[in-house]
Amino acid sequence: MTGASPTRSDKALFDGYVPLEGAFDEFFGPKRQPHRTVSGVVKRLANIGRRDFRRRQKLADTTFLRSGVTFSVYTGGGDTERIFPFDLIPRVVSGREWSEVQRGLEQRIRALNLFLADVYGEQQILKDGIVPRELVLGSKAFRREVLGVRPPGGVYVHIAGIDLIRDASGRFTVLEDNVRTPSGVSYVLENREMMKKVFPGMFRECSVAPIEMYPTMLREAMSDVAPDAGPDGPRMALLTPGPFNSAYFEHSFLARRIGCQLVQGSDLFVEGDRVFAKTTHGPSPIDVIYRRVDDEFMDPKVFREDSMIGVPGLFDAYAKGNVALVNAIGNGVADDKGIYPYVPEMVRYYLSEDAILPQVQTYICGRDDDRSYVLENIESLVVKAVNEAGGYGMLVGPKATKAEHAEFRERVRRDGRNYIAQPLVELSGCPTWTPRGVEPRRVDLRPYIVTGRRSWVLPGGLTRVALRRGSYVVNSSQGGGSKDTWVVEEQP
Repeated sequence: MTGASPTRSDKALFDGYVPLEGAFDEFFGPKRQPHRTVSGVVKRLANIGRRDFRRRQKLADTTFLRSGVTFSVYTGGGDTERIFPFDLIPRVVSGREWSEVQRGLEQRIRALNLFLADVYGEQQILKDGIVPRELVLGSKAFRREVLGVRPPGGVYVHIAGIDLIRDASGRFTVLEDNVRTPSGVSYVLENREMMKKVFPGMFRECSVAPIEMYPTMLREAMSDVAPDAGPDGPRMALLTPGPFNSAYFEHSFLARRIGCQLVQGSDLFVEGDRVFAKTTHGPSPIDVIYRRVDDEFMDPKVFREDSMIGVPGLFDAYAKGNVALVNAIGNGVADDKGIYPYVPEMVRYYLSEDAILPQVQTYICGRDDDRSYVLENIESLVVKAVNEAGGYGMLVGPKATKAEHAEFRERVRRDGRNYIAQPLVELSGCPTWTPRGVEPRRVDLRPYIVTGRRSWVLPGGLTRVALRRGSYVVNSSQGGGSKDTWVVEEQP
């Protein structure tokens, strides 16, 4: 078991816990009874007193800090390196429920890959009027430079992070897509290692699906799309902007786990339309680059001339099929928030299927009728800039001030194409450790899908948690944290 039962002078972990009103609770039903899926986990956690749990949480925080599991937050005064907040109470999903989520994610990635191949190729979906041409070609993330360029292996989205939420009924719903350079998977793997140390018996007792194969599956997918390599197999590198990037911990972590070189732009050069890494033994050919650098900084000869973190000539080597880029250049048009409302139509158009996973109703402010509705109802809507991430460029109408409403009305009037709006969706709540004991906090979920010759979905993913009481914003840059996500078989 997980530990000794709480003493009379100590409170049980869930004593006094009250779920969020109007939201699905990840652990408890309306009558405070645990859902069948989590009953085994709740029973074992309840066997731990708050004193013991507080001690374990402190141990986890200290271990993360000493291990350098951090991220950087950039402010007006510079950047601050912080521990990535981690909550020891896991988020639990049943294996039966997860199987449907997995099918839905695989279906969505197939459709998005076909969409990217189409809009950078024949553009048939635009000719047929399924997705408005002006919406795609007017996207800031659409790269005309890659028109007619087919990536090695024909795969555009090698790594995806699809953000999911649960609606009030508990059904998983797609909130947005991330198919450029999705981050966070290193924290998933680190969180799991920590949970195994803190609750060693629970994984065996609760039949938690393993996630440790992620680096192996990613390396396999990278090998699948590699151009013809030498007898020793494809040579791989992870391209990072450098140690001052907020996700540098993840870059170095993944390079070690995948077993590839960690390089910066200055470590690479192009000769004869082939990419080479500078090494102490001389130039070393590179066949696959897992890039964590944004499109516009990849090659100063093609994109931003002032880029100091890219590789001159890299684009030509890519266009001629001599190096694979993971993910492909130009993917941002597929996760532009203005394109998101059309994904179910893409699924029907390319796959002749209905979308398995639902998504949130969305108003596109570039359309006259939608814009008028948003301007009239901005107090009740969430307004998002289509190319922002991390919780930036967003207005949560019901929580905002009149001055903020006025500011965003003006933004929408001035540049409607750059904004979408959605109803405020009540995120599910999950028991979370706080200085006052266990309280509900809103959560979302970012599963990771890796695609080479086939797609593979990591069981679970990164559960992000809004640690501030009452907050809907789960992003780490806005004060959010994370939980380990357990996919378990239901227990009688």
